[in-house]
Amino acid sequence: MTIKYRIGIMPGPWPAGRDGAGFLWTLCDMLERSDVDSIWLSDRLSSPAPVPEVMTTLAAIAARTTRLKFGPSVVVLPYRTPVVAAKEMATVDWLSQGRLFPAVGVGVELPREFDASGVPFAERGRRTDEAIRVMRLLWTQNEVSFQGDFYKLDRVSIFPKPWQAPPPIWIGGKSEAAMRRTARLGDGWIPSLITPDELRAGVQNVQDLAAAAGRQVPEDHFGTLINYAIAATDEAALALAQPYIQRGRVDDATMRQCTAFGPVGRLLEKVEEYVKGGASKFILRPLCPPDRMLDQLASVAEHVCPEYHRR
Repeated sequence: MTIKYRIGIMPGPWPAGRDGAGFLWTLCDMLERSDVDSIWLSDRLSSPAPVPEVMTTLAAIAARTTRLKFGPSVVVLPYRTPVVAAKEMATVDWLSQGRLFPAVGVGVELPREFDASGVPFAERGRRTDEAIRVMRLLWTQNEVSFQGDFYKLDRVSIFPKPWQAPPPIWIGGKSEAAMRRTARLGDGWIPSLITPDELRAGVQNVQDLAAAAGRQVPEDHFGTLINYAIAATDEAALALAQPYIQRGRVDDATMRQCTAFGPVGRLLEKVEEYVKGGASKFILRPLCPPDRMLDQLASVAEHVCPEYHRR
């Protein structure tokens, strides 16, 4: 198999207030003219920072662009019934002529968000597994009946079908449960806050688990998200990123290994470490003030995309 390397981006901290709407259009126009492959957006119900609702924003991106691909990183399936999620994603994929990448996951470790959605936190993993099965059935069959622990369908149909037949479902998360979900149900794996060594071991684990389940995940369907900041020196880049570094999710040593703060060469080196671990798809996310974000993303388009898209 010929491996295709692709560089996508995720916006960093979103501009607050009404400025964020104009920023989206400026960002879309810039990316559409660039060599960036795709744009990815977070999915949160409750957040102190501005996070636009993911599916409506992806639909807006689809309307604003013609070549740029896009996806959620990741859509939290337990927040939605799988029929609603399947219908939304099928429509956006159909309208955009196959530019949607549906990446799914179980969400952040915040029970209050699940309480707000009416879904028990303890059920999020099993609901996600069942929802993936339901969505794929709805995308590939004209009439679906299904009896599960959480969802029951009696001759349900969704039209139009997605443009892709069907869209590949990527799984987010670096936990053992996420790896097992990828092996049993997913078409690709895209964890974040994972070191290159952890990714290498995870790729092998997913492939071993998939083989045991009688499946195979394509070798070019592995990737990761990398937080970065570009500046003339490592110190200046770290200062730029420092206010936006997520605290508490990983220890400092892990954070150093899975981020790239420094000159653009540091980001290229970090991407290459993950390439050697088996990744070929990347989501690069700048950690910087909103007014510096377009410059950070432009550096990726100019220096990183050509290096990997021509391979």
